[in-house]
Order: sequence, then C-alpha cells, then structure tokens
Amino acid sequence: MEHAQLIHLLVIGVVSTLILYGILSSLRGKELFIRRLAGIDAIEEAVGRATEMGRPILFSVGLGGVEIETFQALAIASHVARLAARYRNRVILPVIDTVIYTIAEEALREAYAEAGHPEAFRPEDVRFLSGSQFAYASGVIGIMNREKVAANFFFGPFAAESLILAETGQAIGAIQIAGTASILQVPFFIAACDYTIIGEEFYAASAYLSRDPIHLGSVVGQDYSKIALAAFTFTGMIIATLATRWAELNGLLKFLTGGQ
Repeated sequence: MEHAQLIHLLVIGVVSTLILYGILSSLRGKELFIRRLAGIDAIEEAVGRATEMGRPILFSVGLGGVEIETFQALAIASHVARLAARYRNRVILPVIDTVIYTIAEEALREAYAEAGHPEAFRPEDVRFLSGSQFAYASGVIGIMNREKVAANFFFGPFAAESLILAETGQAIGAIQIAGTASILQVPFFIAACDYTIIGEEFYAASAYLSRDPIHLGSVVGQDYSKIALAAFTFTGMIIATLATRWAELNGLLKFLTGGQ
C-alpha cells in the first residue's frame, strides 16, 4: 500500500511539474504549438453564414448543470456571441438548468459588451426551457423550426437527445458544429453535424480560442505529462519483459549445467 501511494505521489509530482513548466514557458513568451482544430476554425464561417442569410444562431450547452463541461461550453458560447455581436446577429441560448440560465445570460451580455455592441444583446434570447431532458430537446427543436436558425452549436454534456437535435438541424439546412466529452454521443454528432470536436479537443478549445498564456501552458503541459507517462509505461513494459525472459534464460542455464 505504501508502495502504491509512493507511485501516485511520483506521478502527481511529474504531471504538476510539467504543467507548471508549460505555464511558465508560455508566460515568458515562448511560442507554444496547439494543432489546428477544424471545428473551432469553422465557428466564424458558421456565424458569417447565418448573418448573410439574416437568420439567428442557436447555441445549446446540453444537459449540464454547474459543472466543468458546461462552463467550457459557455466559454465557447461567449466567443460565438462576440463574433455574432460584431455582425449584429442574435445568439439564442436555451438551457436546462436555472442556475446556468443566470450565468449564461451574464456571459452573453458581457460578450456583446466586449464586442462593442451591448445594445444588440437581447435577454429574451437566453431561455430556460425545462428541467426535463426530452422536454428540453423538444423546446430546442421548436426554436430551430420557429426561428429558422442558420447555424447550430451543440457544446456540453449530451445524452440520448443528441441525434434528435442534430438531425433536426440537418433537416432545416443549418450548418452545425458540435463538441462533447460524452464519448457515447460523439458518433451521432459525427453522423449529423458538419464539424465535431472530439474528446479532449473540447477542453482545449477555450485555450485555442483565447490564446491565454496560462490556458495554453496548461494544455501543452498536460501533453508533456502524457508523453512522459507513456514513455515510463513503455519503459516499464520493456524492463518487465526482459526480466521475465532473463529469469527463463537463467532457469534454462541452471538446468543445462546441472543446477550449478
């Protein structure tokens, strides 16, 4: 048990050190590379297309309450809102949680203000629909059809309603970008959306968009730690394999030499 705790402490120490190294490197002005995320790069295209068509944008943060995945989705929603504000377009943001409703309204209000067009923000475009999963999904579908949205963004935790929402958006001809950490829902978004952000790309998106040194350094530091842990694991496998083979070879030599 003590050995296991020592290993855990060592792993935490290595990961923390590499993340701190990434953050400090970024703060010192070092250029850190994050590969291009096609889905994030397409956000401006989707917002521009909706504006050209004179139709609003829908952004769903899924079924999440006060949790990391929802806050990550709201960070992306703020970026979308800043772009929409630049073009004087609307962002409709339906939510399933009353606490998130308040946070989302403030996030969009601030985004429009940062873009220099606070008057373009419409509080009624942040809508609490229902606390029930499929009632929420039905409400989002209704908004898509009534408002004739031209761009759909699905970011956050989703469940069985993911394909229902994405298929409806595809049927009305909206450009769709989705991202979720819910691995079971990723195939449905891939099938029905134009762009899908998969797994850890979802959490790296805010660093990719903001280019904030601390966020960038944290993401790159985590990548360094994954490389280090993979190297340790591979080295351990090699050592364990060689040790086993050595024991077998040693046993054979003892047999051939009569145990001497």
